[in-house]
Amino acid sequence: MKFTRMQVFGVTVGVVVFGVVTPAALASPPSNVTVSTLVTANFDKRANLNHDGVEFETGHRTDVRIQKVVFAPGGATGWHHHPGVVIVAVESGAVTFWNSHCKSKTFGPNSPNGAVFTEGNDEPGQVTSKDGGTVYATFVVPNANPPVFRVEDIAPKCALK
Repeated sequence: MKFTRMQVFGVTVGVVVFGVVTPAALASPPSNVTVSTLVTANFDKRANLNHDGVEFETGHRTDVRIQKVVFAPGGATGWHHHPGVVIVAVESGAVTFWNSHCKSKTFGPNSPNGAVFTEGNDEPGQVTSKDGGTVYATFVVPNANPPVFRVEDIAPKCALK
C-alpha cells in the first residue's frame, strides 16, 4: 500500500501532537500543596567549592530557586522530576518521598531518616504528606531561558495499580 506525502505528514503530525499532549494529560497534578517561591537567582559562572568535607560544583551557569512548600493533610506534589539537584529540608511535620519503583522513605524532624533529602535524576518521583508538613526546597538546575525547575511526569505503572 502506498501513501501520499500528505498522508505521511498527517500521521507524523498526529503522532507528534499525541506524544506531546498525552503525557501532560496523564500527569498527576499537585493537590493540597501550596508553593511559595522565595527567591530565584543564578550563578553566572561555574561554582567550585570544597570546604570542611563538603563539595559543591557546577559545570556551567546554573539557575537557583528556593521554595517553601506547605502540605495540607493528604497533600501530594504529583509525579515529576527536576533537572539538576534539589535539596529538601523538612521544617515541620513529615513528608514521604516516593521513587519511580513506588518505594518510599519518610522524612521529618525526629524521623529515623532525618529531616533532609535530595532529588537528582530523570526518574519520576512524588512527595506526599499524610498529616501535613512544611519543607524548604533549594533547586540548582542548568541555566535555561526561561528557567526549568520541574518536569511533569506520568505516574509510574506501580502507582496506577
